[in-house]
Order: sequence, then C-alpha cells, then structure tokens
Amino acid sequence: MGGFNPQSSGMNRVRAHRRYQPNLQLTLLAKGGGTEKVLACTRCRRTLTKNVR
Repeated sequence: MGGFNPQSSGMNRVRAHRRYQPNLQLTLLAKGGGTEKVLACTRCRRTLTKNVR
C-alpha cells in the first residue's frame, strides 16, 4: 500500500512518498499430516484462528 509521510506535509507542501509493508509473522500451519512454517500477515493469522460457524 502506498501513501505519504505525514512528517513531510507541513509548510513546505512537498510530500515524501512512503510504502506500507505488511506485518508478516512466522506461523505454524497444519497441512496434510504435519505442520508447515509460513510467513502470514496478522490479518490472515486472525482469520485462521477464528471459529468457523
């Protein structure tokens, strides 16, 4: 995701571009008969731990 750096949008009106990186964390995922280590964002981790109705 992109955006602008808030510190550079003062009186000079020159906006510095900034990139937002995803918050990736190491997660153990049950796959097949074993577990696998994957990098997943925190939103995906929340979805994985949610109870399925």
